[in-house]
Amino acid sequence: MGASVKEKGSSISRVLEIIEAVSSAQRPMSPADLAYQLDIPKPSIHRLLTLLEGDGYLQINMRGLLVPGVRMLDIALGVLYSGRFKAPRQAILQRLSAEIGETCGIAIPNGTEMIYYDRVQTDRPLQVHLPVGSHTPVWCTSSGKLYLSSLPRERRQRIINNLPLRQYARNTLINADALEAALLKTRLDDLGTDNEEFVDGLVACAVPITGRDGRLFACLFTHAPLISKGLDELLTYTPLLREAAIELGQLITDTEVARD
Repeated sequence: MGASVKEKGSSISRVLEIIEAVSSAQRPMSPADLAYQLDIPKPSIHRLLTLLEGDGYLQINMRGLLVPGVRMLDIALGVLYSGRFKAPRQAILQRLSAEIGETCGIAIPNGTEMIYYDRVQTDRPLQVHLPVGSHTPVWCTSSGKLYLSSLPRERRQRIINNLPLRQYARNTLINADALEAALLKTRLDDLGTDNEEFVDGLVACAVPITGRDGRLFACLFTHAPLISKGLDELLTYTPLLREAAIELGQLITDTEVARD
């Protein structure tokens, strides 16, 4: 029985090591790479990966590489949204919304979509209703374009070439070359913009929220109806957005330090 308990504990540790490695990898890993990195025998790694894939924690992409599954993403969102961090996060968003006078929120990348993870809505009578949990396309929103711009060029172009590039609003970029050119500027400025590209009459901008490794894991955005503010006016609040993004990133950094 003692040996059985020891073996079970070892398996659990290895499963957690696999989840941590896949979630923190800068690019999708192969099972062989993972086995080498974690020093796990190939038969064991394949058995554990099969279990994790079957339970929805991992997925195998079209190239046979490992990426986080739905349940792993749900866990990540749950940790971020836990009560411990909700109050300080909401306080930062409420202060920012009051300073800008417009709706502010956080969006998290999820494949070819962005998820509205948290938001504080302005009390203006005229506003666009995009509740928490809304899914928006990456190619025509300020947060989505910022996320795409942060990806390595080859990966970004593979995504762009497979996007439907549907026309959502009058200024939606539906040409892959035009979108890539816009993303290069977005990457240079480290600032996402939406000039009536997702919803007619709506403008938005977004800045990155980064972790200890400097990688984007979320975007802080604000949007406004044109009748309230034009894009140029909204962009004057970029310094406030960047300050708030640093604070929000620090919340996650502090969590990681505490966990370590």
